[in-house]
Amino acid sequence: MRVVITGGTGLIGSALARELGGAGHDVVVLTRDAGKVGALPGVRAAQWDGRTPAGWGPLLDADTVIVHLAGESIASGRWTEDRKRRIRDSRVGSGKAILQAIREAAAKPRALLQGSAVGYYGPRGDEVIKEDAAPGNDFLADVCREWEESTAEVETLGVRRAVLRTGVVLARDGGALPKMTLPFKMMAGGHLGNGRQWFPWIHLDDEVGAIRFLAESPEARGAFNLTAPNPVTNRELTRILAGVLHRPGFMPAPAFALRLALGEMADMLLNGQRVVPSRLLELGYRFKYPDAEPALRSLLD
Repeated sequence: MRVVITGGTGLIGSALARELGGAGHDVVVLTRDAGKVGALPGVRAAQWDGRTPAGWGPLLDADTVIVHLAGESIASGRWTEDRKRRIRDSRVGSGKAILQAIREAAAKPRALLQGSAVGYYGPRGDEVIKEDAAPGNDFLADVCREWEESTAEVETLGVRRAVLRTGVVLARDGGALPKMTLPFKMMAGGHLGNGRQWFPWIHLDDEVGAIRFLAESPEARGAFNLTAPNPVTNRELTRILAGVLHRPGFMPAPAFALRLALGEMADMLLNGQRVVPSRLLELGYRFKYPDAEPALRSLLD
């Protein structure tokens, strides 16, 4: 099949392109900068402005799956009002472009995998969160809800749609993990706030494996939590990281200091979600790394 990926030069998208291209699929990465797409087997780039189907709409046919991951990073700076607008618009605007391309396609694609995040649920304390939980009402929840809604109409066009509510993706060379380990390597690691908040994580191998599984499963429709089945609290994660890195982990970061340094973005670190991948497990996906310690050892040892 042909797989069209938006956000294909990011952490998840590039790993997914590598996996699917290596498996023999025809992978097209939509990007503003074709030079960022490396020379990978079965992977090619198509120019995209992020706002319209211009230049790539004709790629769609009945054997195409679109994986929509594009969106400005939420973790690369304070959430000013301008930055919050860019975070929202980069997701919702690109989703509307995907919808327009599908409307105009002579042959509709077989599926759309719509990106989202566990931020959809908002802070929920110790509640075990499955896919049927209601959305939250904070900034990230509103962004995720609008992002998902931006492509909902494709279902009325006969296109199968699965929504990818992704947790924190742990990877060796990018994403959150290198930032998480830096304080430990400087002998200053510790839990965040009171440490009781839940941490909905997933290994990059399982993130890519789950997306491929949903792309290739014709019965996969609706929302799916892409998180490991065994979430941990921030305090437990701190203990595991300290053990794997052979470093102390007794210097907590107080909530007030995080809010002073990061502003509203600190809430993302201090308010977790106890998310479980209920529907993914029911559909038959088998996790390579269901537990945090083996996952972290595979990435850090």
